[in-house]
Amino acid sequence: MQKKNMSQILLAAILISGLNFLVPGTASAAEWGSITGRFVLDGTVPEPVVQRKKGDPTVKDSAVCAATDHLSKDLVVNPDNKGIQNIFLYVYKPKEIHPDLKESKNKTVVFDQKGCTFKPHALIVRTDQKVIVKSDDPVAHNTHTNPLRNEAVNFILAPNDREGKEVSNPIPEILPMQVKCDIHPWMTAYWYVVDHPYAVVSDADGKFTIKNLPAGKQTFRIWHEKKGYLDRRYNVTVKPGETVDLGEIKYKATDF
Repeated sequence: MQKKNMSQILLAAILISGLNFLVPGTASAAEWGSITGRFVLDGTVPEPVVQRKKGDPTVKDSAVCAATDHLSKDLVVNPDNKGIQNIFLYVYKPKEIHPDLKESKNKTVVFDQKGCTFKPHALIVRTDQKVIVKSDDPVAHNTHTNPLRNEAVNFILAPNDREGKEVSNPIPEILPMQVKCDIHPWMTAYWYVVDHPYAVVSDADGKFTIKNLPAGKQTFRIWHEKKGYLDRRYNVTVKPGETVDLGEIKYKATDF
């Protein structure tokens, strides 16, 4: 009787295993791949615009906010390699997410301010993360978000507040939202709130990498604060087990 029961259990296990292969997505995970590339300006790099000149007495809180020359952040191009910083690249609605990336490993991200400038200027925030807003300035600031789906916040941050205040954004946004300081109106930044890991901001060399995407055709959106959408449907074929190098993605100054 014991041998018979063991045989029945073994047979049942084999049948269940076989059925799993017939149900899509239950037995084998999708294959995954990565992409990398660089956003580059096609043409002459424009001269940087001085937003606040050192010592300008007309600047509010000039001892802090005009302690040095501050350049505009609305189009940052590396003069050495023409890389374009702060371009958002993202999948709008991924069909699958790599099992290791379904939740954020870091549950907080820091949004700071120094010299009356937000740092970073462009930020990816996942819906399961809290933004810790801090200040390293000896003057008061406020943080005012402008979301489409989440609840807006608008609060004062005391001078040199290194503990900070938490901001939650539990709903994915349609596109990056502006964050500003109403006390110092030149202070702007952009957050993009997503519920997945497939979003990135280009670095100081214009470089970007997104890892562990589902293999196959993926459609990305490319967005920059000066223009809005640079491309709503940028298609890439992700290869399983490989990193696809997209090379240089070029834009002219007139594209912005």
